[in-house]
Amino acid sequence: MSARIVAMGDGLWDLFPDGPRFGGATANYACHASRLGGDVSMVSGVGVDERGEALLQVYRKHGVNTDCVQALQDYPTGVVQVELTENGLPTFTIGENAAWDHWEWNEEIERTVRNADALYFGTLGQRGPLARDGIRRALEIAKTTQIPRILDINLRAPFFDDSLIRESITLGTVLKISDEELNRVCQACEIDLSQSDGSVLSELRTKFELDLVVMTRGAEGAMLIHPNGVVKQPGVPATVIDTVGAGDSFTASMTLGLLAGKDYPQVLGDACKVAAGVCSHAGAVPE
Repeated sequence: MSARIVAMGDGLWDLFPDGPRFGGATANYACHASRLGGDVSMVSGVGVDERGEALLQVYRKHGVNTDCVQALQDYPTGVVQVELTENGLPTFTIGENAAWDHWEWNEEIERTVRNADALYFGTLGQRGPLARDGIRRALEIAKTTQIPRILDINLRAPFFDDSLIRESITLGTVLKISDEELNRVCQACEIDLSQSDGSVLSELRTKFELDLVVMTRGAEGAMLIHPNGVVKQPGVPATVIDTVGAGDSFTASMTLGLLAGKDYPQVLGDACKVAAGVCSHAGAVPE
């Protein structure tokens, strides 16, 4: 039986100068987890518009259950405006007041959460009060049923602050961060950064009573902190086309590996291979 995963949060379109691309950390994660064999349900919102219907089609194409994606008449499907600098580097402006901010808790979502084997959430998905309330209700159920609560922190300025970072970590059992996010997370959590990365991550795990803390390090691989020690995985060589969605695919593979009971070195090794594969293709979810 496939692992039942509920992914709660953002699903949107990145509007690049050359056209729209499917995006959103939660949406990417859901599609990757489904492609890797999970039974995945997305909890989010879309507008009653062409972009919303197109988003639903992408979810379904990748096998993601959309019964808990609410079509909302009064709010548009989420978008991110992407502009390229003279050097070709992208700058992002995340559209506010999107449909994924406004989904509401209902019996269908509660049933889905109660039947889940794991929950996934991030910080951006909690931007809207209704969505934040729904995510936290789901996490409370997950706590009582003692299933993993996977937090992929995914900091997106300006939609976070110290209290959101701390509260989110408190609500999870497994924290996944990137090395680029480590300083900001430790600042919010009042953790001394003069220590080694391993010591910093261990302090995070202990302070927030987490089962695991996992940090991705780009081409350098990943590190996992568990109650009895540290596991390090070197980077997997890849011909990089773009890195969009690589972290989301890593977290999806990691989730499935943990649910399958694989040992930690295998979990990290598999996740790094999946992420390297995504980096070798254009787009967040390769066709």
